[in-house]
Amino acid sequence: GQLNANTSFDRTFYYEVLPSNQLELGLWMESERMLHSKIDSIGVETQRKVVKEELKQRNENTPYGSILNEAFGHAFTQHPYRWTPGGSPEYINKAAIQEFIDFYKTFYVPNNATLSIAGDINPSQIKKLIEKYFNDIPKSLIPIPRPSVVEPPKTAEVRDTVYDNIQLPAVIMAYHSPPQGTPDYYAVSMLATILSQGKSSRMQKSIVDKQQKALFAGAFPVPSEDPGLALMFGIVNMGVSPTELEAAMDKEFEKVKKDLITDAEFQKLRNQIENDFITGNSKMEGIAESLANYYVYFKDANLINTELERYNRVTPEVLRNAARNYLTKENRVVLYYLPKQQVKN
Repeated sequence: GQLNANTSFDRTFYYEVLPSNQLELGLWMESERMLHSKIDSIGVETQRKVVKEELKQRNENTPYGSILNEAFGHAFTQHPYRWTPGGSPEYINKAAIQEFIDFYKTFYVPNNATLSIAGDINPSQIKKLIEKYFNDIPKSLIPIPRPSVVEPPKTAEVRDTVYDNIQLPAVIMAYHSPPQGTPDYYAVSMLATILSQGKSSRMQKSIVDKQQKALFAGAFPVPSEDPGLALMFGIVNMGVSPTELEAAMDKEFEKVKKDLITDAEFQKLRNQIENDFITGNSKMEGIAESLANYYVYFKDANLINTELERYNRVTPEVLRNAARNYLTKENRVVLYYLPKQQVKN
């Protein structure tokens, strides 16, 4: 079997992959996590060291590893998204054991959790097992806190330089984007696919292959419950300046803002979206995670059956309008990643 966990901006996700005859073990483990987790100084200090080391490996020892931290930190000034889920060593060091206990008591309660099970199961048996392991866990009588901060609209481009342990510069553009589940989110997500997914994508063909201004170029939205970011980025090729790469990227963005996508490219785009969706839900763990996400964010697990319909409602005109609305200079953060040896003394 397998068990692990991950945390995004808006939710924490625990999962087990195990044989169907061991389902009861998985339910027992999750009920124990919710009811009897032991939070003491030994556990906290052990995990404090582990998390700080993970952050060091991810952010400091990995080239360009701090991109998400820097992009969200520059893009948001009020909303909690200005802190990425991993946190910072400073706050990890300061966190007191009582904060961990309070967090656990506040959020690890039945009325703040969604249980999703997929696989070779017997529904009537499942219900009995869930009642056995979860019925006696009391729900919280304290309201679950939810952030209500609305990030002020941006009216001007934000620019900065980040010096990192890298050999080649990079250009990062982070555009404020709509929350997941909204019509515009699907359009922005599809724009990112047009620009960067596959060897025949626009940025790959033009900027990497033809102009050779980047060794790699990519684009992706970061799914989030509140308005978030869509990242566009490129690693500068030898002999090319970050300014030149930025100009080349901007030209590609202007094209999708000016002209409608062709019928052939639009059909390819739809094929890619369908393939990605089917691949992501081809295994039981993918289905279970999707069902949980749809319920956590939208209170409707059945949305898994209509997700492709929402993508299919996006037309070439909708794509162009989304590009015009979101891929604007006043709506973005531009970061130049430069090697540390270029720091001016």
